[in-house]
Amino acid sequence: MTQIAIFVSGSGTNCENIIRFFSGHPEIGVSLVVSNRADAYALVRAERLSVPAVVVPKNDFSNEEKILALLRKYKVDFIVLAGFLLKIPPYLIEAYPRRMLNLHPALLPKYGGKGMYGHHVHEAVWAAREPETGITIHWVTAEYDRGPILAQFRTQLLPSDTPEKIAARIHELEQQHFPQVIEAAISSSCPCCA
Repeated sequence: MTQIAIFVSGSGTNCENIIRFFSGHPEIGVSLVVSNRADAYALVRAERLSVPAVVVPKNDFSNEEKILALLRKYKVDFIVLAGFLLKIPPYLIEAYPRRMLNLHPALLPKYGGKGMYGHHVHEAVWAAREPETGITIHWVTAEYDRGPILAQFRTQLLPSDTPEKIAARIHELEQQHFPQVIEAAISSSCPCCA
């Protein structure tokens, strides 16, 4: 069975959705939730769904031995970034090549890069009066939001939209599509499933 670790920094709605999607899955499970913040509500969601959750402070992510030992302990084959706001260190990308996905709340390459997350993205999309926006699911590489794109899903924007309305539309796309793209990516790329 392929085991996923979900990396989070915030409330964890996507984390919960992914855990629920793979609950009872015959080939894929979520074995660990990792947060860089002790106050992330995603930790509560994971606990309620009986998934082990650990806090790894920002400074500890530079400790290669510690992080890789943690991932080995939970038999992690694949990593999903679901609202994780730290830059992934090179050693982790090397350890999980083409086995680490990120979700970005815009149509990359637009509105990507350092500092472009959450409401910052939605406000930028709204200020530019874009006719559409969406989500991008991509492989994680050493550069922010530059990894090869697996999937994009779009939504049209209306003149009456606000950043809050855009955020709600993006959230719907995330909930609808992210788990299925993870499943497809694992089925086609993970050595454990080959």
